[in-house]
Amino acid sequence: MRLAAMISGTSHDAIDVAVAEVWAEGDELRLRPLGTAEVPYEPGLRQRIVDILPPRATDLAEVCRLDALLGQAFAAAAAATINELAEGSVDLVVSHGQTVFHLVEDGRAQSTLQLGQPAWIAERTGAPVVADLRSRDIAAGGHGAPLVSVVDALLLGRPDVPEVALNLGGISNITVVGPVQEPLAYDVGPANALMDAAVSSSTDGAERYDQGGARAARGTVDHALLDRLLSEPYYALAPPRSTGKELFHPGYLDAALAAHGRAVAIDDLLATLVELTARTVADACRSHGARRVVAAGGGVRNPVLMDRLARHLDGIELTTIDAVGLPVEAKEAYAFAVLGFLTVNGIPGALPSCTGARRATVLGALVPGSDGRFPSPSVPAGWRPARLHVEAAR
Repeated sequence: MRLAAMISGTSHDAIDVAVAEVWAEGDELRLRPLGTAEVPYEPGLRQRIVDILPPRATDLAEVCRLDALLGQAFAAAAAATINELAEGSVDLVVSHGQTVFHLVEDGRAQSTLQLGQPAWIAERTGAPVVADLRSRDIAAGGHGAPLVSVVDALLLGRPDVPEVALNLGGISNITVVGPVQEPLAYDVGPANALMDAAVSSSTDGAERYDQGGARAARGTVDHALLDRLLSEPYYALAPPRSTGKELFHPGYLDAALAAHGRAVAIDDLLATLVELTARTVADACRSHGARRVVAAGGGVRNPVLMDRLARHLDGIELTTIDAVGLPVEAKEAYAFAVLGFLTVNGIPGALPSCTGARRATVLGALVPGSDGRFPSPSVPAGWRPARLHVEAAR
């Protein structure tokens, strides 16, 4: 199958699109990357997303408007990328949408909301669409996250020693894969979310992130503030667990700084937040006996973060997802292409050992294409992949 898959993460600045061919060969799932695109949100639309995120209040009228506006934005991104990279046609579009709320109460995910009405995508591209990929796992008692863990487990296989697939997006999450135990995955804590909030606040929105980690490189860690941030109860929760900007939002950082009781220069604040991410991620990896960490996500492009993480990993090998043929910023988009392939073939796309669900479920909801049909299954009944192999990019 040829698929286009899209996701906008917790940084909510652009739609990442990946086009791939996916097929079964023996007991392997094979993926050939055909290319990626990053389609920035129009500034006014991005601001509307920011304006409804926690801890701000909103109303249902604005949620309804944004569902359509984001659906149209995803549709335009899909159509343009399909024309450029897939000769104008794909068998399936997979859309994660834009997460605006992930409701966790008493350590259990109750609901999740991704906006970007998929009907707009199907109407614009003519292709069937798989969307709303997290809700079924939540209905089965899981967290609906991290969903890419099934792809991580297939990519890493059964290594001789424990390995960790790490994603450094707005939130950091890990998938632990070892020679004997079932895979384990969970959200560790903030990666870029609090750093981006600090930069945006200090520059009145003129800058949205610490480019190249330049500010953090000039700063000095405020250890008293770091200790306060590390006391967050979330870090003590047992996995599986999930979080997002419902917890780690700009107001969370403002409250921590107010309790700290003294001003912190922006460069020092960013150095402290880098240290927070590096410490929490490294502690999580070491706690599972990891001997190799394979990193992806936008945080990989922050050399200060990667340097601090390497230091805290203290001898554990640190590499990036490029080593297996996927670009670091587009790993999640390619992962959702795999999830869409699994869905239309009736194969569960979530691992209960990773999400905490009672059972493995087939993910997502299907919206028919212009001909009213869905893709036919392309694998034998009962087939399950043992490994994911990434072919050389075309």
